[in-house]
Amino acid sequence: MVAQRLDGKACAAEVEEELLLRIAACKEKGITPHLAVVIVGDDPASHVYVGSKVRACERLGIKSTHIELSADSTEENVREVIDKLNHQNGLHGILIQSPLPKHMDEEALTDLIDPAKDVDGFHPQNLGRLVQGRLDGMLPCTPSGVMRMLAWAGIETEGKTAVILGRSRIVGMPQSLLLGSKGIDSTVTVAHSRTKDTSLLCASADIVIAAVGRPEMVTADWIKDGAVVIDVGINRVDDSSRERGWRLAGDVHPDVANKASWLSPVPGGVGPMTIAMLMENTVRATEQLNTD
Repeated sequence: MVAQRLDGKACAAEVEEELLLRIAACKEKGITPHLAVVIVGDDPASHVYVGSKVRACERLGIKSTHIELSADSTEENVREVIDKLNHQNGLHGILIQSPLPKHMDEEALTDLIDPAKDVDGFHPQNLGRLVQGRLDGMLPCTPSGVMRMLAWAGIETEGKTAVILGRSRIVGMPQSLLLGSKGIDSTVTVAHSRTKDTSLLCASADIVIAAVGRPEMVTADWIKDGAVVIDVGINRVDDSSRERGWRLAGDVHPDVANKASWLSPVPGGVGPMTIAMLMENTVRATEQLNTD
């Protein structure tokens, strides 16, 4: 068996096509969706991610505002920026690019964002709705992107067993809530650093979602024949055979492709979907903030 490619780029392109119609409807009412991205410091990867988000806005006709603050900015500086954006009319989405400098409390700053403009979906109010089984708030982008990929590929989830590797509030925990929600109906286990016999758990699962940030940790012997494997990890690893001296690797070893029925690639899998769902959240926020 050779796994089918769970192509995030192709799925994201379909999401963007759908969004173009909704954006056009907004503009017919004189409203242009507007996203503000705040980045603090000079982390190279963060600037790459922000660039990808800005380009997605340009493709779709979403207005974007890019706010850069120096690494030595105080937490109070960021609070003032968030407060200003919360009260800015015509601005529909606010994103604080992670990670923030170590002297800042990232969760506390995220909590300051107006939940209606929280397009990352990390505010306690939006996560709380998800715990209640409500999907009408801003959903975290990566987990909702994974769900869209599963639906796009026609992968059955009802009654399936799923193992999620990682329990972060950004991916693992909201992913478990989405997979276990009514209408999706998977039976979900969340594995983490204290879980025993993780490989055995994975080997019995119909769906495995890896989001731990450990390069190629999930090997072929962890996966049962025909399982669906989604690789959320993206890691930079040394590789002297490459001209640049490094390569990108996921949390899943490439040999898993010989066991799985579906496998998302890295890059080109979950990454494009995360950005696509950020764009969808921005459009959703625009629609909800401008309801008659």
